[in-house]
Amino acid sequence: MRTFDVSPLYRSTVGFDRLFELLDQTARVEPLANWPPYNIEKTGEDQYRITMAVAGFAADEIDLTQHDTTLTVAGRKRDAEGERQYLHRGIAGRTFRQTFSLADHVKVTGATLEHGLLAVELVREVPEALKPRRIAIAAGTTRLGLDNAPAQIEGQVRAA
Repeated sequence: MRTFDVSPLYRSTVGFDRLFELLDQTARVEPLANWPPYNIEKTGEDQYRITMAVAGFAADEIDLTQHDTTLTVAGRKRDAEGERQYLHRGIAGRTFRQTFSLADHVKVTGATLEHGLLAVELVREVPEALKPRRIAIAAGTTRLGLDNAPAQIEGQVRAA
């Protein structure tokens, strides 16, 4: 397995601790993190969908939790194993726990379970206070507006 040495980046970056933690986390992937199988789709500009194949699980046997920037999907079958006698068991009903690291401001907006597929809808909602905005620039004694339009000089007609 390949490891990354990010220590040189610490000298020239500020506030990227979370990114470095994510890089370290990818090196410590759990061996059973590939079950159940799942897809991650980008469905719009700021919209995403995680689809997991959870055949045999009912909605009340799946726990979906978002805590800060971590989404956890866990499943536990409630059927008693002694009730059925299987001649062949090809549909896995084992307990699972899958975690996803979400970017800042990504929120779960809903989840559906249909035809054995769990679809989790996500959207990135950046607060207005964090969106880019224009800053007024003072030029000498005149002040330019937020759209950086030239200041009108007294006595001159502004051309359209």
